[in-house]
Amino acid sequence: MKKGLVAILKGTFLVSGDATRNWMLIVFFSLLATVMIASSHAADRKVHQIAALSEEVKQLRSEFVEIRSQAQRLKLESAIREAVAQAGLLPAETPPRKIIVAAKK
Repeated sequence: MKKGLVAILKGTFLVSGDATRNWMLIVFFSLLATVMIASSHAADRKVHQIAALSEEVKQLRSEFVEIRSQAQRLKLESAIREAVAQAGLLPAETPPRKIIVAAKK
């Protein structure tokens, strides 16, 4: 146990007879750590992207509701009367009549 710990501290396990096995293990762990770090960064990037898109959706939904309410106000009879009054048109004094066309036989 003590020899193994001293060998690790001195680094002799990297130059001994079976050093290739140790180097392969170190390279494997290094690659594994690199993959884990890259995966973590990708996940963080996705979380930030999702948060930004959610904020944009809220903003666009708010804009949609505002524009829809403006459109509904413009469709009101009073708004239409004001718009056509500026053009010199007034509402009719007599109600409209229904025209019925008899079908030819």
